[in-house]
Amino acid sequence: MKVGVIGLGYIGLPTALLLANAGHEVVGIDIDAKKVEKLRNGILPFQERGLEELFEKAKKNFKATTDYSSLRNVNAIIVSVPTPMKDRKMMGDYVFNAMEMVGKNLKKGQLVILESTVTPGTTAGKVREILERESGLKAGEDFLLAYCPERAIPGNTIYEMVHNDRIIGGIDEESAKRAKELYSTFVKGNIYTTSSTVAEMVKVVENTYRDVNIALANELAKIAEKIGVNVYEVIELANKHPRVNVHQPGIGVGGHCLPIDPWFLVEVYPEAKLIPTAREINDEMVNDVVKIIEKTGIKRVTIFGEAYKPDVDDTRESPTHKLRDLLERRGIEVRIYDPIVHPNISLDKAIKNSQCIVISTAHSIFKDLNWEKIISSLEEPKLIVDGRHFFEKPPSGALFYGIGRGDVN
Repeated sequence: MKVGVIGLGYIGLPTALLLANAGHEVVGIDIDAKKVEKLRNGILPFQERGLEELFEKAKKNFKATTDYSSLRNVNAIIVSVPTPMKDRKMMGDYVFNAMEMVGKNLKKGQLVILESTVTPGTTAGKVREILERESGLKAGEDFLLAYCPERAIPGNTIYEMVHNDRIIGGIDEESAKRAKELYSTFVKGNIYTTSSTVAEMVKVVENTYRDVNIALANELAKIAEKIGVNVYEVIELANKHPRVNVHQPGIGVGGHCLPIDPWFLVEVYPEAKLIPTAREINDEMVNDVVKIIEKTGIKRVTIFGEAYKPDVDDTRESPTHKLRDLLERRGIEVRIYDPIVHPNISLDKAIKNSQCIVISTAHSIFKDLNWEKIISSLEEPKLIVDGRHFFEKPPSGALFYGIGRGDVN
């Protein structure tokens, strides 16, 4: 089968390469000419475990271009572009612009699949409307239309794309069936079919569940601090109950999914109370860190970790950015040390003259650092802020504040 994949980012590119590796002839389209040129020259635009090997295997069946007219020669079209948030609502410009171009090149018999996370009702609503308007064709009669959200996490994307279960929603049964046939060529997990709107809601519910659960953990951390117990011990023991699974607290929630997707549910149901409250709890966690730093009179801070999660180079919606901005507004000098995101910035340069280190991302490589030496190099008043339960025990030689573990000691 010939497949076109629009959007060669963290999800679109691995999807395109998996399809190519499964024997399909794949054309990847992206509006970023520099990214396309890199791919043509055999250079990947980002790091991901196993992506380089997959790229090498898939090269003969994959080509990158900025030319949307190449869609006229494919059987199926997958759209995987960003859906950022603006004013707590989905900003669908990337999706809708891509669909306009798809519509202008749409042919009878083609299958169009949207993968981007969207407000429930988008595929059967505005996406269908755009495609029909631009093509002059009818969805369900002249072309097929489905929604299939990704289920993957940076750092393990390729494995999860292959092995995780997938949900495919069609605007009709035939659309869902045809989309399932395509994904079945590389997905080893179970594939369940439903309507496009159900599939859209499933995607945002999955991320909202995690966000709300983290908000619970963060609120428990505040309670634990107040009564003088370790929240991590509380959570560990509570989770031994067979029906309890409390997540971990932390300095904040990042990534392109958890801080954004819950608002897509609020967009269609403004009366929601729990979801926006959870979002506010998680967003406000950095404020506690700022208060601790201000209380100690510190003027120079080094944040360890800019990526939103450990061992990846993805910085989208990272709490580190908000923390940096809040500190700088208070006249505090901030440096960021993240050898995965910024390999050219040395540790010595990052901590020179610093008085405080904040662990914002628990990269594995941070475990190998000489923390005794790092702490001894800090200037007074020395402070370590652990926002990710990085240290099992508070390190000696400095004041210490760990979220959910008590006040500065």
